[in-house]
Amino acid sequence: MNTRITQLFGIKYPIIQGGMIWCSGWELASAVSNAGGLGLIGSGSMYPDILEEQIKKCKAATDKPFGVNVPLLFPDRKEVFDLLIREKISIVFTSAGNPATWTSYQKEHGITVVHVVASVKSALKCQDSGVDAIVAEGFEAGGHNGKEETTTLTLIPLIRKAVSLPLIAAGGIATGRGMLAAFVLGAEGVQIGTRFVVSEESSAHPEFKRKIIESGDGDTFLAMKKVVPVRLLKNKFLDAVRLMEDQGASAEELKGLLGKGRAKKGMFEGEMEEGELEIGQASALINGIKPAGKIIEEIIHEFNEAKKELNEIR
Repeated sequence: MNTRITQLFGIKYPIIQGGMIWCSGWELASAVSNAGGLGLIGSGSMYPDILEEQIKKCKAATDKPFGVNVPLLFPDRKEVFDLLIREKISIVFTSAGNPATWTSYQKEHGITVVHVVASVKSALKCQDSGVDAIVAEGFEAGGHNGKEETTTLTLIPLIRKAVSLPLIAAGGIATGRGMLAAFVLGAEGVQIGTRFVVSEESSAHPEFKRKIIESGDGDTFLAMKKVVPVRLLKNKFLDAVRLMEDQGASAEELKGLLGKGRAKKGMFEGEMEEGELEIGQASALINGIKPAGKIIEEIIHEFNEAKKELNEIR
């Protein structure tokens, strides 16, 4: 497949694995890259020394391009970016922050910069900031999400019309048919998170993977909009959050309930009721744990089959 996204990253397929906290370490990133996609190490859950170790292991496991996802909402970002520069990381996906803050610094050091957005306003800011590509992430996505609640079906054509940059679609995409739909809407690549969480190489806890597989439609919910919007699987923690939100809790009260380390507790350590379980609506489409390479193979096969079906429509 040949798109501006495959050309930009030097990859075989325009499939990017989301850089999910607690789920996307070097094993997953290298497996996706070795299978022809672009693997991302999710640095949001890593201190710099851990991130450095993950990068070195990923380099040893693949000779294909891979990148690092860097959420901008955390402190000490300069330390992280300086580490990426020292390790000669050439692809960085930034999210959850203003792209104008760090894009020029990265570009000065030869890094290809991609930023995740959930609105046309943010996409235009990305273009003005000089990023190389945009991920447009719809309301269906897991983890940190946009307050606008714009769905992928609406967001992709809106951003395609507004900017000329290479465009990657995200949010609710877990199959080849979903990938083809994103291309019809104007995307040139897709970023997939939820399906790769339930891969053999994902560092997510087995109980979290099991709960994802068992989930159906309506089993995720976007919460914490007064703090940072996040889509979660339903459990006792989410019930407590929704009750507090219904009672008009303040951002500080919600932060108090969230506490520290709740995402690690759920996704990485396997506490299914009191942990924070970040995942997208596409969880309802997943019914098994497979190697990342097999997932990519199935997505590309289904994409091509669905494309043939469309071509047969008269």
